[in-house]
Amino acid sequence: MRIHDSLALVALVGRPNVGKSSLFNRLTRRRDAIVDATPGVTRDRHYQKIDWQGREFVLIDTGGIEPPPSGVGGKAFPKEADVEARGQVINGIQEQTWLAVQEADLVVLMLDGREGVANEDHRVAEIMRKSGKPVFFVVNKVDSPELEGKLVPPFYELGAEQLWPVSASHGFGVATLMDELTARLPEAVESPELGEDTVAMACIGRPNVGKSSLINKLLGEKRMLVSEVPGTTRDSVDTVLEKGGHKYLLVDTAGIRRRGKVQDKLEKFSVLRALSALEKCHVALFLVDVSEGITEQDSKVISYSIERGRACLILLNKWDLVKEDKKRQKWLMNEVERLTRFMGYAPVLTVSALTGSGVNKVLPAVNKIYQQFAMQFTTNRLNRTLQKAIDEHNPPIFQGHKVKFYYATQVGTKPPTVVIFTNYLKGVTPSYERFLVGRFREELGLDQSPLRLVFRERERKSYG
Repeated sequence: MRIHDSLALVALVGRPNVGKSSLFNRLTRRRDAIVDATPGVTRDRHYQKIDWQGREFVLIDTGGIEPPPSGVGGKAFPKEADVEARGQVINGIQEQTWLAVQEADLVVLMLDGREGVANEDHRVAEIMRKSGKPVFFVVNKVDSPELEGKLVPPFYELGAEQLWPVSASHGFGVATLMDELTARLPEAVESPELGEDTVAMACIGRPNVGKSSLINKLLGEKRMLVSEVPGTTRDSVDTVLEKGGHKYLLVDTAGIRRRGKVQDKLEKFSVLRALSALEKCHVALFLVDVSEGITEQDSKVISYSIERGRACLILLNKWDLVKEDKKRQKWLMNEVERLTRFMGYAPVLTVSALTGSGVNKVLPAVNKIYQQFAMQFTTNRLNRTLQKAIDEHNPPIFQGHKVKFYYATQVGTKPPTVVIFTNYLKGVTPSYERFLVGRFREELGLDQSPLRLVFRERERKSYG
């Protein structure tokens, strides 16, 4: 097994209503970003992994660039060390957009071909050049070659060497843009061969919950810098551990903060690096600080592991602070259950990374989770499970026809992925899908691992 570095990041920036979200949706083939004619609808960053012709990267859709506040126009991006100026780094760009540009490997600047060159475009183009990042100047709302000759030339005023005419809504020029863009992305660097049985674990959680302290306890030595100052860990650091005949890859990630609570640009944008770490792990160790309790933000981040098909172990850290408070303990457990109800398979352990209490249970728990995560099942067993579920609860009726399930077969592991063939794909209701997932999990012994059921429609015979 090879573990890759974090995926390249591409920031999508531009004035409000130039079509950033439309391009984002086209590339992700989803409707995650809100598309609306009202400027400023995209209030926060959206990010999604993109696979273009086999080349993967993370695309970030940002809020629109606004005109600069009075007195700061034209000033270039400040240096990282300019702490005094960080409250004034907007320079006509919303803070979220600035953070995206700082962290990105490449920037796509969207321009509105229909409206033409605006004063803000000149300012933003200059700022983008001073950022030192490769910038693609993309002129949107160009629906045809005829319009290209009419709408694009004025944008050379911005000093771009090349302009990329596209129509995010209709797809014109998008393939050409993406082919060149992916060719310019930095190559992923591969780590040494680690072996198929190596368990990759990513420590995830808000800053200062004890991720680095936990890894130090697991390693038995101080390999990670531990500090009381939130945000000490600025990027992911991978460490290999061999213990009890097992090999683990430990990924310590920068903390994920609650939105709106962070000022430091590196710390605030570290969520993307943490999410990138999820791309290369098998088991996410999600740490919760019991002195603060689990939050909705924690629940959201845990859901990221579900989206990526990762197993999860929830660690309630600093348990020593509440060891004498039974009422607090009960409340914490209830809150964890309430906010993680959507992934009841994730085990919960109480630990203290500081004292080491409970830490010795972490790796055995990970081993059990990983064993299920990598399980393979015979087609015969899967079909017995499917038939038993059908006998217990009849499939729904779809447009007057009974939904039938023909057979099931496993097509992947990590997590176990099972394809079930049916006669009416649209007839498989969410409630019946949840029922099947529950029955398969119970029958297959997958109480601590995610399970993916994929439904495919088998071609029906036509008569006549």
